[in-house]
Amino acid sequence: MAMNEQAYTIDRYVLDTLMADLVGHDRRPSAFMVYLAIVAAHSGGRASLSHAEMAERTGLSRRAVQGAVEVLDRRRLIEVSRQSATEAATYVPLTPWRRQRA
Repeated sequence: MAMNEQAYTIDRYVLDTLMADLVGHDRRPSAFMVYLAIVAAHSGGRASLSHAEMAERTGLSRRAVQGAVEVLDRRRLIEVSRQSATEAATYVPLTPWRRQRA
């Protein structure tokens, strides 16, 4: 691995279950892509990204990102907070499957 490359760790659940659920069942592959983008940007417990930044990272339109964020928030897969209406939102990827196993 090159010096500037970073490895990400993803729970098996994300690929084995969540992907099939969001892409196949909900027919929202954009939500899965945005979840992965938030996990990748997640640093120190939080990821501050605008919809435009997430669109650039995922190759989706801003509107697709907005819809994906709504799906993820409604399904309680992310926590969204804002300091003000003009600031980029801060996203925390949630892992409700971990709580269910405990």
